Amino acid sequence: MKVSLLLALLCTAMLAAGARAEAPGEPAALVRKVQEYVQQATEVARSVLTTVRESETAQQARQWLADNAALARQQLAWLKEQLTELWKRTPAS
Repeated sequence: MKVSLLLALLCTAMLAAGARAEAPGEPAALVRKVQEYVQQATEVARSVLTTVRESETAQQARQWLADNAALARQQLAWLKEQLTELWKRTPAS
């Protein structure tokens, strides 16, 4: 989740908690309500992230990245070998 979205949720939770507080002079009730909303938002975010992490699409993306990273390393090693050979063939001035 983006930080801006989390901040917006937190601000909304604080406003909602302020509106639902029994008495305007009770900051403890407001704090308790905000804590409850933040805890619920955290649980929802954790659940969504777990679902996304375990999704087939995420698994395929991780596999694609792993495969392409190995291919990139192989190509880099080949290029390094070619440059080394070229360097050896170049006559010294």
